[in-house]
This record gives sequence, structure tokens and C-alpha cells, in this order.
Amino acid sequence: MKILSIVGARPNFMKIKPIYEELKSRKLDQILVHTGQHYDENMSRIFFEDLELPKPDVFLGIGSGTHGVQTGAMMSRIEEVLTQEKPDLTLVVGDVNSTLAGAISSIKMQIPVAHVEAGYRSFDMRMPEEINRVLVDRISQLLFAPTEDAVENLMAEGIMKKRIFFVGNIMVETLISHLEKSKKSKILEKLSLEKNSYGILTIHRAENTSDSKKLIGIFKVLSKIENKIIVPLHPRTMKILKDMGYLEKLAGNIIIIEPLGYLDFLALMSNSKFILTDSGGIQEEALMLDIPCITLRENTERIVTLKNGANILVGINGIKLLKAIDDLPNRRIKYPKPPLWDGNVSNRIVDVIIEQQELLAL
Repeated sequence: MKILSIVGARPNFMKIKPIYEELKSRKLDQILVHTGQHYDENMSRIFFEDLELPKPDVFLGIGSGTHGVQTGAMMSRIEEVLTQEKPDLTLVVGDVNSTLAGAISSIKMQIPVAHVEAGYRSFDMRMPEEINRVLVDRISQLLFAPTEDAVENLMAEGIMKKRIFFVGNIMVETLISHLEKSKKSKILEKLSLEKNSYGILTIHRAENTSDSKKLIGIFKVLSKIENKIIVPLHPRTMKILKDMGYLEKLAGNIIIIEPLGYLDFLALMSNSKFILTDSGGIQEEALMLDIPCITLRENTERIVTLKNGANILVGINGIKLLKAIDDLPNRRIKYPKPPLWDGNVSNRIVDVIIEQQELLAL
């Protein structure tokens, strides 16, 4: 059986790592394709090194572009790879444009698709990621759900129950397996930080960056916080702040740094006082690390992080944001861990791929 896995962005790399290793241990033939969606070196190459992923078998080098241009370019190139490799199954992870391009290209060529992280829903179709999730789930033959809520979402959408498999959160497996190694990171020393004395901010989504006034408003609110705020700045967000001439106007407590590799960022999160983000996966990592998370969005597909008390939504409302930070001392220190968020997710996924091959018939 030949399996072709498609990745393209930082979260994909983290999700494919344990699956790649499990497929390798079972001696299954596999091809790893990197679309090049994340082309910044710190968002691509260093992640492969930190995760000890092999060099991709195929690198497409697509790069940036509008959603339509980027996805279309990926589909054209992925189709060429599929024609050459003729896999029995295409495996896609997450909800980025690479995920959608891989799924559509495959199913149009009558190649079955397995989606890892199926069923997450924010119910906000303004989000490009939500569109990707819904479309990929609709055309996949194997749907690997990370939470019980995700299973319920898929059932409600009419997905056949026999195609849905509750396997747990694959990114958690990566976190668990790399946590000890991250303790060797020197990032705190490099930034002169003390444990539990600083916050982290990651911000990149269009809803927060497309309007430069809103983006600057977030930084103005953060200037009122006593703690240092460490900001590994996404290249797109960096460009916006530069274009607005705002980088040199940032308050002294806001420390802008380059994007970090996986191990350094894991160390930075593990030792922080709180995390501010508009990312999806970081909400889950914060829960696992027992670090309070404040999400700069009006909704989230990671519902379990809200239910388990690890996360709070504030959007870009300055009053809500400051109140959430003031309330941090009242937040619980340990958060309940969702079922099957453990170190055996990849094992469950590969078991299904091997044992449920009859579901791959189109």
C-alpha cells in the first residue's frame, strides 16, 4: 500500500511527524509532499530539523499568493505528483490551503482521501480554514476526529458513521514526545526571561491583520500590561506593522522576535505565564501545558479548550482582553485533558488505514 502525505504549513509538520514514523515502523510505502505554502525558513526548514522529519520526497515550492492563486497552483502541481506516484491513499492533515488542494486533486483522480483532524468547526464561514475543513471532510473516505465534539459535528453533517474514527489529537502526540527535548532550549536565557514572568502573543489571521487599525489597537492594549509580551512575529504581520511605521512605536514591554522553531517555541510556551493567540493549535497546546490561553477571536473550532477551562475568547475587545489578563490569578492551574489526547494517536490512525481498506473504494 502506497500512501502520499501532503503538508505545507507549520501545523502540518507537527501533525505528520508521528504518522510518518508509525507508517515507517509498519514498513508501509509512503511519499511525503511539501507544497511550500510556508516558505519562510523558520516556518519550514527549522521545523523539519526540530521534528527530525526527513527531507520531503517532493517539494513543490508554491509560496505565497491569494487563496485562489495559491490553491490552484498547488492543485496543478499535486496532480502531476499523483499521476506519477499513483498512491492508494492521500493523507491530508489540518485545515490549510495545502490540505484542501491535496484532497480535491486526489478525489478528482479517484484516489481516496484520509483527513486527520476531521470535524473541527467554528461555524464561521468567513474563515478560509472553516471552508477548507468542511470541503475536505465532505470528500474524504476516512475521517480521523480529534474530539468527541468533532465526531458529533461530522454526524450532524450526514457523514457516514462507519467512515468516522475518534482517534484523539495527533498534535498532542508530537508535543508529548518532544516536551523533554524542549527543556534543553536556551531561548529563555537568550531573551533574558524568568519562568512564569511573561506572556506570549501570536497573531496572523486575516480577521486580525487585514485591518491595520485593529492590529495596532491590539498592540496598544498590550502596552498597558505590566508583563513582558514576547511576540514571535509572523512575516505577514511584520510586513503590515512595518508598512504602517508602527514597529518603532511599540511599547517597551512588547518584545518582537523572529519566528521560532518548534522546540524553542515549545519551551517558550511551557514557561510562560499566559498565551495570547489567534491560532487554533496553540489553544490546544496551552491546555496540555496547563498555561492559561486568551484567544483573540470571536469563535473557535477548539471547543474543548473552552469546556475544560483552559481558554477564553475575547476577540479584539480591549476591555475583555485586559479583564481576562487581570483574572489570570483566578484561573485553575491544571486543566482536564480530553480523552485520547495521548501518545498513541498515530498508532490508532494507522490501524484504521490498514484494517479498513474496504472503505477506500470510491
